[in-house]
Amino acid sequence: MKIAFQSLVLTAGLFLTASAFGYFFWYKPKFNRSVKSHVFAFTVKDAADKKETLLRLHKKSIQAKDYINENGFDENYCFLIDMKIPSGNNRFFVYNLAKDSVELAGLVTHGSGKVNSDTPVFSNTPNSYCTSLGKYKIGKLYNGRFGLAYKLYGLDTTNSKAFDRFVVLHGHDCVPNEEVAPLPICESLGCPTVSPAFLTQIKSYLGEATKPVMLWIYF
Repeated sequence: MKIAFQSLVLTAGLFLTASAFGYFFWYKPKFNRSVKSHVFAFTVKDAADKKETLLRLHKKSIQAKDYINENGFDENYCFLIDMKIPSGNNRFFVYNLAKDSVELAGLVTHGSGKVNSDTPVFSNTPNSYCTSLGKYKIGKLYNGRFGLAYKLYGLDTTNSKAFDRFVVLHGHDCVPNEEVAPLPICESLGCPTVSPAFLTQIKSYLGEATKPVMLWIYF
C-alpha cells in the first residue's frame, strides 16, 4: 500500500511539473493582449510530442535571431510556422525574441499541392498550390480577395517565387479559432491562411513593429 501511495504521489508530481513546464516555458503571456493561458499547458501523456516541438521551435528561434540581426528585421518578434505539426493543432507561433517565449499560437493552413492529405507537399513552382518552406519578409497590409492580407517576399531559394505566385498571409472563415485535432483544417492554394480573429491579433503585432517582421515556415 505504501508503494502504491508513493507511486501515486510521484505520478501527480510529474503531471504538475509537466503542466507547469508547459505553461511557463512554452507560454509567457503578454497580459495587455487577448491570448489564452491554456495554449501550451500539457499533460504527461503528450509531453514527449510537445518537447520535440519545443526543441524545434527553440532551434529555429536561435537561427532566426542571427538572421534578423544581420538583415535588419524587427528584433522583438518573429512568426514561426512548424509544418510538422498536424493542421488541426496550433502551429503558427508569435515568438518573443527578447523573452524566448511564445506569446500567441493559432491554426494555419498548408497548400493543397498535388496530394489531398494532411501531410503537406512543398514546392516553389508556380501553380503547384504548395506551401513553400523558408524565410519571408512580411510586406504591407492591403485589402485583397479575402479581405485584409499581407504580401510575402520569399528570402530563400525554396520560396523565391512566393510574391509572383501571389502567396500572401491572409484570413479565411474556413480556419477555426480553436484546435480541432485529430481532424485537419481546410487547405489553401499555397498561402499561410489563418482565422480572421487570429489575423486581427497578428495585425496588432505588425502594426507596432518599426522594422519588417520575419515569417519562417519550416518542416
